[in-house]
Amino acid sequence: MDRYERIIGLHRVLQASRRPVTVARLQDELGCSRATVYRDLAFLRDGLMAPLIGDGEAGFSYDKNEADRFELPGLWLNSEELHALLAAQQLLSRSTGGMLSAAMAPLQQRVEKLLDAHSGGKTWPVERVRVIPHRIRKMDEPAFRIVASSVLERRKLAFDYRARSTDEKTRRTVSPQRLTHYRDNWYLDAWDETKQELRSFSIDRISGARFADGVARDVADEELNAHLAGSYGIFSGAPKGWATILFSAKAARWVADEHWHSQQQGRFLPDGRYELKVPYSVPRELLMDVLHYGADAEIVEPKVLREQARAHLQLALGNYQAS
Repeated sequence: MDRYERIIGLHRVLQASRRPVTVARLQDELGCSRATVYRDLAFLRDGLMAPLIGDGEAGFSYDKNEADRFELPGLWLNSEELHALLAAQQLLSRSTGGMLSAAMAPLQQRVEKLLDAHSGGKTWPVERVRVIPHRIRKMDEPAFRIVASSVLERRKLAFDYRARSTDEKTRRTVSPQRLTHYRDNWYLDAWDETKQELRSFSIDRISGARFADGVARDVADEELNAHLAGSYGIFSGAPKGWATILFSAKAARWVADEHWHSQQQGRFLPDGRYELKVPYSVPRELLMDVLHYGADAEIVEPKVLREQARAHLQLALGNYQAS
């Protein structure tokens, strides 16, 4: 552990401890000699102006009257935290198809400089962090930035929206509530000021975004969760029912570890199959995910959902019938 990481560790031990910490314990925590502990304590107190009190016999601690107000100056992260931050930066940059690469560049440069300070100038192989977007949609970067700013700054937002289902273009004024990243694409959950209801908008279908006059209306988290997260997938609304799906013993090993819904119920059956129950309001997305498993999945109930799955399979089979 180099001095940089010892200072971080020292600060965190003192910050978390309610009683004075002995030098012997600090030696164990930091993995260094007694003399090194005293040098680091002196640097923390004199160089970084930490509210350090105590002595070698009784132990050291932060002055309770000053501890809450003291933080290490700048950005202090250990190697593992920096590595995780760099990986997260790569994920965020690439999850938008490179759209935010320019915006994320200063953060990446800052993290890389901090890593260089740890490694003496060693080059970090960022290319070894591999992110593979799946069915990502193209977005307009200025529109995304305005939408994100409106959510965080709590400002009303106006934009043109072309619905994917009808291809109809409408002008919307909304009170933004949340940004949602779902299946490699971004959505805006918002209160539609015209329709007076909660709606979700695919950001790649937004154009002409601009800030509107007025402060955004805040919808309670409980109402947002009930409306936008109560049913399966991205579709909003209260659940209309529960679906029961049976998966083969082979598929069970994957499905049992998957998160389909916050209220899902799952159990292994004696024969090794897996039974999954999820609430849903609009069947489209649920059917898509079940059919993804092909013959390894069977919708047991409700009957209407089972019949819809059968109809989808028959239509698909028709595409392969010999002419």
